[in-house]
Amino acid sequence: MGKSFPHSYIVCECKQVSLGEIIFAIKEKGAKNLDDLGKITDAGSCCGCCRRSEDDIGEKKMELYLIQILNKFVG
Repeated sequence: MGKSFPHSYIVCECKQVSLGEIIFAIKEKGAKNLDDLGKITDAGSCCGCCRRSEDDIGEKKMELYLIQILNKFVG
């Protein structure tokens, strides 16, 4: 995750979940994995393309995936 993204950056297009909401779910609500993020924010619960690059079926690949955010904050 070399690029810097604003907290308003939409990570999950389907559910319109922002980076700030994802970080809040991790830091304040205790999300530790992709399932937790889905339960708390709905991110990744529709098409799943935002979960990880392997799940991205879109023609244009995403710039930031939920797994990258989790790895940064949860390790």
